[in-house]
Amino acid sequence: MIEETKDRAIIESQIAALGPWFHNMRIAGVETSPDHFLGDYPAVKWAAFKHIVPEDLDGRSVLDIGCNAGFYAQEMKRRHAGRVLGIDSDQRYLRQARFAAEHVGIDIEFRQMSVYDVGQLNEKFDLVLFMGVLYHLRHPLLALDLLYEHVVSDKMLFQCMQRGEETVAPLETNYDFPDWKIFDRPDFPKLFFVEHRYADDPTNWFIPNRAAVEALLRSSGFVIEANPEREVYLVRRGERPYLTEPPPRVLGTFDNV
Repeated sequence: MIEETKDRAIIESQIAALGPWFHNMRIAGVETSPDHFLGDYPAVKWAAFKHIVPEDLDGRSVLDIGCNAGFYAQEMKRRHAGRVLGIDSDQRYLRQARFAAEHVGIDIEFRQMSVYDVGQLNEKFDLVLFMGVLYHLRHPLLALDLLYEHVVSDKMLFQCMQRGEETVAPLETNYDFPDWKIFDRPDFPKLFFVEHRYADDPTNWFIPNRAAVEALLRSSGFVIEANPEREVYLVRRGERPYLTEPPPRVLGTFDNV
């Protein structure tokens, strides 16, 4: 009993030293973020959509982008994924992820890498997780294009914070230049730009409404297969709209030089 108490104290000390944690993980019975403002996060979120991921991934490869402390990467391994790679640009999150994976005995590779650098992997994955990252990026559409081009071979599990109107109405494929009213519709795809901070986070840059999320995914070549929970989508790699029929090129001043 004394040894158990001593061991728990050591784990608590190690967890505290690695903090603060955004993922509430359970390591040797100790929660890493028990007072999380979203509750038992991300377990409470995962519970609402985990049914769309096969119980047995049967050795498929998984890339977890913006893996944070590795909650989702661990869940993929528990579903018998083969190679699982977690990447994050924040070294502190990667230290947490390695610590958590080692303590539960799960073999996951972690690398410090930006989403903009995924082309350096020279590898495509059966399942890509892109959860809670898009709104932290200054170049969100570029990120989706890079994922399509370089790492998604089949499916992607995607989540993005949304604000604004939640309904999605059908739109025409084109509108005339004098038509301003379309932009006043609350269900028109919109990206809200945060110049300073939202929720005390200086990395919250673009927050889309639901229509914008779905339009961004489609424009990058992804086909939405399921929307099992608010903000969460399962998509597959489809045809990019402009690859087979590129838009007409308009010559500018420098093209004629």
